[in-house]
Amino acid sequence: MTDWLEQDYDPQSRFDELKNVEPEFWKKKKLEQMSKTEWELLCDGCGKCCLNKLDIRGKVKFTNTHCRFLDCRTCLCKIYEHRFEKVEDCRDITLEAVREQPRWLPKTCAYWLLDNGFELPDWHPLITGRAASVHEAGMSLQNRKLVSESGVSDFEDYIVEWEDL
Repeated sequence: MTDWLEQDYDPQSRFDELKNVEPEFWKKKKLEQMSKTEWELLCDGCGKCCLNKLDIRGKVKFTNTHCRFLDCRTCLCKIYEHRFEKVEDCRDITLEAVREQPRWLPKTCAYWLLDNGFELPDWHPLITGRAASVHEAGMSLQNRKLVSESGVSDFEDYIVEWEDL
């Protein structure tokens, strides 16, 4: 497993792919029309989808507990290419997942925003061209009180009501 850990990954390197896609593609295409590269670029790198969630009486409640493979410094998965092999309940962000009810993606999620007719926020890395802009805007998990899921037995004790969830 340790050879799966993605060491020294530069989050900014994701945006090298911008040269291979149409400028402002997210304004011109529906989610279902996007290429795999465009789809991946929509992710702002906030890490919020890696928080554990509970379904309580049909409502999704976010906790401040996170997947053990989340890098809290970069807010990215340490084993992204192998996540479904190693994490049984890891969710793929598909069109169906974006439209799932109740909503389990954060309200700041670019996939959810675009699918519901909203524009990307001005801090989104596709707007700024910088991966760090999501952190600078306080929209990522960086610098929040987080707990690794490892060893947590009662996730209800960790429910949070952050405005951006």
